[in-house]
Amino acid sequence: MRAYSEDLREKVVEAVKRGMKKSEAAYTFGLSLSSVKRYVGAACEGRSLRPKKQPGMRPKINNNGRRLLEADLQERPAATLSQRREFLEGVAGIRVSESTISRVLKRLGWTRKKDRWGHLSATSG
Repeated sequence: MRAYSEDLREKVVEAVKRGMKKSEAAYTFGLSLSSVKRYVGAACEGRSLRPKKQPGMRPKINNNGRRLLEADLQERPAATLSQRREFLEGVAGIRVSESTISRVLKRLGWTRKKDRWGHLSATSG
């Protein structure tokens, strides 16, 4: 679910400041009462009404790992996912699944499609 916009939050706070009850503001703007209370409280304390950045999982393979994978792709274009996984673990100590390796390779634009020499192709087509 996406966060409510800063504009909507400001409108809610203004409505409450003009005398609208918090429960009425919640109903009018289609928000929960707790959200209205939180927005009004933040405004009274001088805090920003801007939505906070949502947390997410940090990448399992960092930029260093990506660079190592890219170099490995150039050196060993026909290596299997399992071999690449073992390479990352041995060189950088990064332990991930073959699925994770596959997703990173896909993001790098690498496909598993074989070219006419039996190597992996760097482009699809």
